[in-house]
Amino acid sequence: MPVYNERATLEEIIERVRSVDLTIDRAGANPLLRGPLTLAREIVIVDDGSTDGTREILDRWRQAKPADLSIIFHAENGGKGAALRTGFQHATGDILIIQDADLEYDPRDYVKLLEPLLEGRSPVIYGSRFMGGPRSAMSLSHTLGNKLLTIFTNILFGTALSDMETCYKCFRRDVIHGMLLRSRRFEIEPELTAKILKRGYPIFEVPISYNGRAFHEGKKISWQDGFSAIWTLTKYRFID
Repeated sequence: MPVYNERATLEEIIERVRSVDLTIDRAGANPLLRGPLTLAREIVIVDDGSTDGTREILDRWRQAKPADLSIIFHAENGGKGAALRTGFQHATGDILIIQDADLEYDPRDYVKLLEPLLEGRSPVIYGSRFMGGPRSAMSLSHTLGNKLLTIFTNILFGTALSDMETCYKCFRRDVIHGMLLRSRRFEIEPELTAKILKRGYPIFEVPISYNGRAFHEGKKISWQDGFSAIWTLTKYRFID
């Protein structure tokens, strides 16, 4: 969970994550993979140089030493990509889920992400905001931006994704083992997708809910990040 100036939502998102029942009732053709499975929970929070009081909340939590929390501080703001790279390094679990701290994504959707992974359908599951799940109205600019970047991804990599830029990316640890990630800001999303696809992993999508917020509510990604995403996709498709 990358965090930057999320004092208003931090405590609620952690409460929501902790409240999710991670007992997964698996189905599938293989009888050895059927039945309920309860997963252990590890919450890795990387504070990326917050200045609004978020660090004080996290420091109080860290001093309490909760068993399910691992908290890392960046000395200064490096961007979402930098925070995720740090989080991947500190996470110890076999399955990783990326979670933003701004309440746009609902942790109750974890089960939707985990079920197909545990059933062996794919080692990479994306939660799509464009597959009919409940969501608040997204602005026209963000809708078009997301769809154009996803189409560009599909053209470059021969895929049929519906939401490349989704926060909810769930994958086995071995999928990114040894993967050199360079992005520091929001271009981490296309970099992850490009490198996962170049490694030959199929991406399985499931519908999720979405409650997007506007810029005046603290949304940080802007249209300029779209150009960076296009360059990132192109670079890792043809150069790196």
